[in-house]
Amino acid sequence: MIGGLSLTPFDAAAILIVLAAVLGYVNFRFLRLPSSIGLTVMGALASLGVVLLDELLPGSTVSHDIVQFIAGIDFHTTLMDGMLSFLLFAGALHVSWTQLQRGRWAILVLSTAGVLLSTLIVGLGFLGLTRLLGYALPPIWCFVFGALISPTDPVSVMGVLKRTSVSPVLEATVAGESLFNDGVGVVVFAILLAAATSGAPLDPGHAALLFVEEAGGGILLGLAIGWIAFRAMRSIDDYKVEVLISLATVMGGYAVASPLHVSGPVAMAVAGLIVGNAGVAHAMSETTRDYLHKFWDLVDDILNTVLFLLIGLEVVTVPRDAGLILLGAGAIGLSLLARSTSVLLPLSAFGRVRAAGRIVPVTLIWGGLRGGISVALALGLPVGAERNLILAATYAVVLFTVVVQGGTIARVLQRMSGGGVAGDTPVEARH
Repeated sequence: MIGGLSLTPFDAAAILIVLAAVLGYVNFRFLRLPSSIGLTVMGALASLGVVLLDELLPGSTVSHDIVQFIAGIDFHTTLMDGMLSFLLFAGALHVSWTQLQRGRWAILVLSTAGVLLSTLIVGLGFLGLTRLLGYALPPIWCFVFGALISPTDPVSVMGVLKRTSVSPVLEATVAGESLFNDGVGVVVFAILLAAATSGAPLDPGHAALLFVEEAGGGILLGLAIGWIAFRAMRSIDDYKVEVLISLATVMGGYAVASPLHVSGPVAMAVAGLIVGNAGVAHAMSETTRDYLHKFWDLVDDILNTVLFLLIGLEVVTVPRDAGLILLGAGAIGLSLLARSTSVLLPLSAFGRVRAAGRIVPVTLIWGGLRGGISVALALGLPVGAERNLILAATYAVVLFTVVVQGGTIARVLQRMSGGGVAGDTPVEARH
């Protein structure tokens, strides 16, 4: 409700699309920043302007109205049960299965052991940080924060890759890891959150079983719906129907994932890989390929635009507490430490991984951005002191990774590669 007016879901969507279009135009016309960075920065600046306006004009309620508007959006449902399915499928369409196979061992380890290791490091570090700053956050909630901040966001990561020159194998490795560690991270987050809200002690055996069921079930579901879509597309030649089949694959497949108690994000990543590789190569005419890619590119761009605008607007919802600034700064350091450790340790375990100097770990570490997924998980937490602390830390990490890491990754890789193409040697384990 804004100014006494009740907003329908359509009204909320209309406001976001209009804001995204206006700010997107301003960014393209004048600032010329990458879309994700430009919208995040402008959204944050607009939010800070609103906060300043309320400070200068005591009678102003603009900040309150925006908070009420954002609070009225069910982020967990909107992103996790809606936008995420489209974003993951659209991202997976452009990942080469051939290149993905060459980096499969790195992807497998980084998206599983890497996420678990990062969750542990961030959780322990955040526990110490909150104690140091005088916040009494229960240990289980610290690990909840570790789980929601550990997965890299495929939307942010793929946006970065579009602006860099890396080898196809390295690009597929980074994109593949971001697709699958997202699904794994959501599963770990759900298990830890259930333990935190129930108050019951975490049973490692039960948690491991749930993890295997959700992640493994997601892979099987993705294979099944991807194969069905592939067979259906192969039996006809009509671009309108085939694009509709791809849309049905996403919406129908994600809808059945929840009642089956399997991971919808993992299923969408697998289904997108099948349609984007086998489907594009063997089931579509050139006309259908063109329409399919353009349709999903448009969906991807629209959702990205809204997503990063929302991230910027989140400034208004973060509680105003000087201690939270220190907490956010500490969380940024923790996330970088955890990301570095969770990348370097698994990669070093390969021993015989062929990598182009330092370019592979640097790309994976500095290109490991966090985005709307982490923000949505934090906003979906139950209202309370724990939520405020986690939300503030999450926003700081996301803003830093999108603006600082996302804004400098291209220059970092270009400098490391001497101005040439970064990472020409594949990330591949020799067995």
